[in-house]
Amino acid sequence: MTQYAVGDIQGCYAELIDCLDQVNFNPKSDCLWVAGDMINRGPDSLTTLEFLYQHRNSLRCVLGNHDLHLMAIYFGHRKAKKSDTIDPILNHPNCDLWIDWLRQQPLCVFDPNTQFFMSHAGLPPQWSVTQALAYSEEISSVLKSDGIEKFLTNMYGNTPTHWKNDLTGIERLRCITNYLTRMRICDVDGGLEFDYKGDLTNIPAGYHAWFKHPHRQSSNEKIIFGHWASLGGYTDHHTLFGLDTACVWGQYLTLMQLDTQQYFTANAQPRPSQ
Repeated sequence: MTQYAVGDIQGCYAELIDCLDQVNFNPKSDCLWVAGDMINRGPDSLTTLEFLYQHRNSLRCVLGNHDLHLMAIYFGHRKAKKSDTIDPILNHPNCDLWIDWLRQQPLCVFDPNTQFFMSHAGLPPQWSVTQALAYSEEISSVLKSDGIEKFLTNMYGNTPTHWKNDLTGIERLRCITNYLTRMRICDVDGGLEFDYKGDLTNIPAGYHAWFKHPHRQSSNEKIIFGHWASLGGYTDHHTLFGLDTACVWGQYLTLMQLDTQQYFTANAQPRPSQ
């Protein structure tokens, strides 16, 4: 079995198929890791989700903020934005089936054989892999339960910014979710800042990219992540694999073979609005 990982697809279905065709991906024998934000903003969110669900037994997926956003709209706890491209999903007869599948996906995964960790936004500097997996399981338990309604109602928000072990209730769940799906930069105590979306050169004083944090516990871990499009995949570290290369913003989609760490790319196809 050959394993691959792909960054934020965000409905860029044609580019996904281009990458998979380049490696002759075989769903019967290969495995695709998907680093979240499978849908939204791109032109073919419906086709993308339909394809991923069809090949679900050949995937390892984690949820991104856009995937959670789809759930919040589906359950009636959020209104769609003008930039959203998920109406075809919501209006499709299989929507219930797809949402149920998304509810089964975690916020992070770890493979003890390959020693790869993956989450949408990365691994918070103050957490170990073991802690991240345990905290992710707290979210998974809620998503699979009747508690999903309360969670989605209260999921949005930027507080608390700092992780504390004694956080409880919705504040704890929101904090875990923000770290694993929205994180880019952190202060010296690991506290989150949500406004900055630039590259590594203009990070505000007092903050660090989460993976350049001076006290990062996971400095030796192999980490796959997406979410931070302006990095263009650049991390300056041989065990960190940023796979969001801004395809939905007109750049390209990136696929990585896990064992060789070879990259395959597909340029974004022209969009009518570009």
